[in-house]
Amino acid sequence: MNDTTKQILIRSNPLSWFAGLANKIPASLVQLLLRVTVALPFWKSGLTKFSGFFEVSPGAKYLFANEFKLHLFGSEFAYPAPDLMALLSGLGETALPILLVLGLGTRFAALGLLAMTLVIQLTIPDAWANFHLPWAAMLLPVLVYGPGKLSLDHLISPQRN
Repeated sequence: MNDTTKQILIRSNPLSWFAGLANKIPASLVQLLLRVTVALPFWKSGLTKFSGFFEVSPGAKYLFANEFKLHLFGSEFAYPAPDLMALLSGLGETALPILLVLGLGTRFAALGLLAMTLVIQLTIPDAWANFHLPWAAMLLPVLVYGPGKLSLDHLISPQRN
């Protein structure tokens, strides 16, 4: 097939045109969008766990002590040290999204949020399709490919990202 025929086929196929347009979007912009999009639900959830500076809210303490259970091997298990778990959860859900959005320690932050996603999955197993699977799908490329050029990690060490 010669170049003229290829050009005619590309022009006549709107999907080819769209794919060509999509290829012009910088990867670093897509990576930033992934980082921000996945950070938001964690950040919002983390804010609900505090009623003051490093002060875990009574609601969060109640949830970890009475409502949240780990679903393992067909059984439910209470969280060990529920007040500590509420604090650690809140800290992780507020600090890691900040790092993710800034692109600072990005792979570490993505790994931490992926681990949190796993624990949340074990806590609320019915939410895998609507929440946990999309979060994991957004965190894995950030973990594998890094934060991209629009990140502090890239400014600090451009050759590694």
